Amino acid sequence: MNIVNLEKVSQIFCEGEERVHALDQVSCQVAEGEFVALCGPSGSGKTTLLNLMGCLMRPDQGSVEICGHDVSRLSQNALTDFRLRRIGFVFQDYNLIPTFSAIENIEYVLWLQKVHAAERHRRTSEIAKRFGIDQLLHRRPDQLSRGQQQRVAVARAIVHRPKLVLGDELTANLDHKTGASLMDFLRELNQTEKIAFIYATHDPAMMEKAGRVIRLKDGVLEP
Repeated sequence: MNIVNLEKVSQIFCEGEERVHALDQVSCQVAEGEFVALCGPSGSGKTTLLNLMGCLMRPDQGSVEICGHDVSRLSQNALTDFRLRRIGFVFQDYNLIPTFSAIENIEYVLWLQKVHAAERHRRTSEIAKRFGIDQLLHRRPDQLSRGQQQRVAVARAIVHRPKLVLGDELTANLDHKTGASLMDFLRELNQTEKIAFIYATHDPAMMEKAGRVIRLKDGVLEP
C-alpha cells in the first residue's frame, strides 16, 4: 500500500512579478514502511514537498493522496484533524514547548486528540522507557541536551501511532555521532513499527541510512 501518492503536483510562489515553480509536475510514491531520504540543494523544493506530504499546504496543481485519502479535497478543519491523527513531524529546531516538561511535550498530540489522561500517561511512559528518556520526563527542554531534546521530539511524533513521519534536516544541529545514532534509532523504529519515514537532508552520511533516495533539483525529480 502506498502511504504517499503524488500525481503531477506543482507549487508556484510569486516573488515580486516573477512566478517561481517550487515544484513542477512532480509525481512520486512512498510505500508503507519505507525509509526515504529527500535530497537536493537549497531551493530545490524539498521543504515544499514535505509540507505537501504533511498536509501543511495544498498543491496549486495535481493531487496528493496520504494513507489512501485525497487530502487536496479535504476542508481545512478535516485536513487539520487528518494531520493530527495520521502524520507525525520532527522539525529541525524540534519545536518543543519551552514551558512544558518533556512528558507534557510528548503527550501534547494525545491531549489534542482528547485521549483520556490514564491512556496518555500509559503511552507516554511506555515510549519514554523505550527511548531511554524515562528519567528525564519532568525536565523542561532547556534542561535537556540536544540529543535528549531530539528524542523527546521523536517520541512526540510517534506517540499517536501515525503511519507517516516527516523530518526536515533532522541531524543538522547534532554532531555526527549523535546524528548517526538518531538515524539508526529511527531506522529501528521504521522496521519494528512499519512507520514510513521521509526526511530531508543535505548530509551524504544520512542519505546512506535511507532505503531509498528521492532527489530534487529546481523543483523537478531527478532520475
